[in-house]
Amino acid sequence: MGRGPSIEGRKNATDAAKAKSFTKFIREINAAARAGGGDPAGNSRLRLAIDKAHAANVTKDTIERAIKRGSGELGADQVQEIRYEGYGPGGVAVMVDCMTDNPTRTVADVRHAFTKFGGNLGTSGSVAFQFTETGEIIFDIRPNPALEEEIMMVAVEAGASDVQTEDGFTDVLVSPENFQSLKSKLEAAGFQPIEADVVMRPANRIAVTGEAAESLRKMLEKLEELDDVQDVHHNADLPVTVAS
Repeated sequence: MGRGPSIEGRKNATDAAKAKSFTKFIREINAAARAGGGDPAGNSRLRLAIDKAHAANVTKDTIERAIKRGSGELGADQVQEIRYEGYGPGGVAVMVDCMTDNPTRTVADVRHAFTKFGGNLGTSGSVAFQFTETGEIIFDIRPNPALEEEIMMVAVEAGASDVQTEDGFTDVLVSPENFQSLKSKLEAAGFQPIEADVVMRPANRIAVTGEAAESLRKMLEKLEELDDVQDVHHNADLPVTVAS
């Protein structure tokens, strides 16, 4: 299987996992149920959203209420899913996934975050072609590098599209529709991932350093802080730390 730079930078995100608010977990469950129905057995997006909520200690009752709201059992909601696209400092492609009941407010907030730090908001489709929706299951094999071959054997047999190892981290890639199945098979074989998610994976990463990197970090942090923002995707290869 091929090995590439895709893991670079992601392992640092694993060490300092993105902190999502309680509300964002609930909104994702709500939206997943609305889009694909309230049965997680037949709705992989909902299954993943529930797993994330459980990991964040969201209560079972709260999760069930969110599913019922999304599936219409407790009445319809007015929340829309909107993706904004643009470029940040250093020519980095950025996509911002939002859920909002007020698109006018949301686009103003997102545009402000871009322009404040030297980026610019583009039109729909302006950067999306640079990303592919992909399941990623990441393992820390630093304590036992021999696990790489064992994980690869199980992953390939279970339908992985690629397995990449870099700096002691093995990244198993899979199509979104096979993500849950492959994750379950790897866990059943005794391999516990440190991160597992369906992500927007960039075709290539752009190295950003110096002032551009600092501005980009600030822009991404500002976007993450916005109440209506669910996820921020980018193709930057940022240094581990940037001097303030």
